[in-house]
Amino acid sequence: MTDSRNVRAQAPLAPGMRPRPSALEIASVVCGLFAFVTLAIWGFLAWPFPGNIVAGIGAPALAILVWALFVSPRAVLAVHPFVRALVELFVYAAATVAWWSMGQAWIGLIFAIVAVVLGALNGRRRLA
Repeated sequence: MTDSRNVRAQAPLAPGMRPRPSALEIASVVCGLFAFVTLAIWGFLAWPFPGNIVAGIGAPALAILVWALFVSPRAVLAVHPFVRALVELFVYAAATVAWWSMGQAWIGLIFAIVAVVLGALNGRRRLA
């Protein structure tokens, strides 16, 4: 009985309310935003003038569209968790390759490590 005094009863959430996000979820959102911003920077810097506008807007827009279809908490297409993880990995890999192609291999490598660790921790939390 001594262990039960540290347990608090939680009130049910009101309709339409979501639980408070964890630090892991916030870090995953920041990682995704970093990937989208990376793709925009790559698009604007890696291409000559007429193509840089299309690539700078199109690359992050395509990544956001794919993320919204498969990975988002309210995804349009409900897929198996492994497909969801694979799509998320492709978005992160695109950002990593973008950093490498801009000559910033260390930033790409550090981002890849952080993204894979966050993805693995999130996947483990979702499956538990």
